[in-house]
Amino acid sequence: MKEIPIALNAAGSMYVSAAKIYPRDVAGRFQRLRTFAAWVLLGLFYLMPWLNLGGQQALLFDLPARQFHVLGLHFWPQDFIFLAGLLVIAALSLFFFTALGGRLWCGYACPQTVWTEVFIALERFAEGDRGQRIKLDQAPFSLNKLRRKGLKQLLWIILAAWTGLTFVGFFSPIRDLGMRLLEFNLGGWESFWICFYGFATYGNAGYMREQVCKYMCPYARFQSAMFDQDTLVISYDAQRGETRGPGKKREALGDCIDCTMCVQVCPTGIDIRNGLQYECIACGACIDACDAVMDKVKLPRGLIRYSTEHQMSGKATRIVRPRLLVYAALLAMLIGAMAFGLLERKPLQVDVLRDRNALYRELSGGEIENSYTLKIMNKAEQARRFAVSLKAPAGMHLVGAPNEIALAARSLLAYPVTVHASPQNLAQQSQIQFVVRALDQPSLERTEESRFFAPEARR
Repeated sequence: MKEIPIALNAAGSMYVSAAKIYPRDVAGRFQRLRTFAAWVLLGLFYLMPWLNLGGQQALLFDLPARQFHVLGLHFWPQDFIFLAGLLVIAALSLFFFTALGGRLWCGYACPQTVWTEVFIALERFAEGDRGQRIKLDQAPFSLNKLRRKGLKQLLWIILAAWTGLTFVGFFSPIRDLGMRLLEFNLGGWESFWICFYGFATYGNAGYMREQVCKYMCPYARFQSAMFDQDTLVISYDAQRGETRGPGKKREALGDCIDCTMCVQVCPTGIDIRNGLQYECIACGACIDACDAVMDKVKLPRGLIRYSTEHQMSGKATRIVRPRLLVYAALLAMLIGAMAFGLLERKPLQVDVLRDRNALYRELSGGEIENSYTLKIMNKAEQARRFAVSLKAPAGMHLVGAPNEIALAARSLLAYPVTVHASPQNLAQQSQIQFVVRALDQPSLERTEESRFFAPEARR
């Protein structure tokens, strides 16, 4: 049997630690687009908790109060269907844009990518460009090295702590949270999540970086299932670029001068000239670097570019194809259903709960009694008064409901009521309906069904 050699590191182990990647700074249209996207996304993340709409934090997931405030809309746990719909829309959008343009999410909008770019920018500010960072890491300890490394760590920790505080500010009113932080009066869970999310940001964006994209992110593994020959991906034109070489007599060589700039600017450290790899996050840095080199050597741009497999092989690219049509149709239906649900959403929710201790009670006068609890939820921004009525077969009447029930804005009231029925012509089970109507807006009402139980039919 033939023996297969196994590569070992210097210490004789099969496990080799990943080499640190020092991505070079790059300028170009795709880098400008990524910078713009980062400013927009980070601005939304850091500023949104501080915005108020109607006296309420614009985006607040108030878990203790079981209320969710989103841009002036207020949701309760009963509105979970909207969250589920939003998650499905986000997943289908990811499938749609991946089939259309590859890993656009990874390159321009993924939190891991955005925060990694910010941490690299802070590292570049503190330690210098790519060459200076490499020399600094290889240099022996010195006061200059301590100063530069210390400044980098300080900037990283400040940004990570601010990120953790902002994250918790989406679940706890951030103004109150900030005041209590200054007073060293934070709760245990708030302190834990600020530290946890801050540490996760510090570790993922500061040290793990491309390792998260390569080994931890599941999207990198199943993205190929959504790719086809018409998906727009970053491609190297091998027919034009090979054979590589730095020589001046270009007629004997391809357009690639083998400067390796495309490798030096890649945040995941791959060589796109070896073909599309799952580590590629489609950020376009290699395109900007290669275009700049082509301009310097006076060759046409596009040696590395966004393209499709069909286009690279000289065939026509089909943008409109069955996969995209299915994704687009599903997205349109879900977005339409979400919009209709939000427009038709009534600021009144009613739930009827039966008394679980007893199906019925026989009163001294022969009447049968069933007990219920009406949970009336006023989702509106103003206090309202409601009236409760009963739709039931003859001989039944509502007991315990007042002429009107007052509810404060965005509040829930559990109100016990009973229904009495005379024993004549009473079935063992009867359908009844509770009607809750707003007195100041008669068109606002909810009807909820329940059952009335009796021992047996009596005649």
